[in-house]
Amino acid sequence: MARKKIVYNFDYDSKYLNEHNVKKLAYDLTHDADTSEKILDCLFTAEVTDEQIAEATGIKLNFVRKILYKFFDAGISNYTRKKDPETQWFTYYWKFDSRKAAQLIEKEYNKHNQEIQNSLEFEENNMFFICPNGCRYTFDEATDFQFICPKCDEKLDYLDNTDIINDIKNLKSAYTVNDE
Repeated sequence: MARKKIVYNFDYDSKYLNEHNVKKLAYDLTHDADTSEKILDCLFTAEVTDEQIAEATGIKLNFVRKILYKFFDAGISNYTRKKDPETQWFTYYWKFDSRKAAQLIEKEYNKHNQEIQNSLEFEENNMFFICPNGCRYTFDEATDFQFICPKCDEKLDYLDNTDIINDIKNLKSAYTVNDE
């Protein structure tokens, strides 16, 4: 049976908030795309309890709680606690926090782009040498080893890293900006 398509509506305006980024962030937190997506879908439909999420998704309650607490620890979900006057038990109502999610996504977007920039600068500012078995060294490392690979005792040859530089220049963050 196909799942009903949920519309991700955000109560906070940010160029980083979109369905792709929210699902990517959830996956980065849980490393379980399917489960985290099902739970997100529930959080976007209404303020819901963990029991309601478990019932709606068919996911075991303890696993739902585990994912919700990962979201809570990261700050992308929060809850309100209400006490039942009859049973005196607390019920937790969960919802998605758009503002915090936007901040985390922006941070990850910037981190990814900085890593790409750092890699590009490293490749552009260094000369590399490689052995026949693929061990790769910077010029300084190669001179320290007298152009002999310390791992396989083979001669190191110059490596033209132009293709690597071009590949890095084409890299983009896994997160997207809405106006791109």
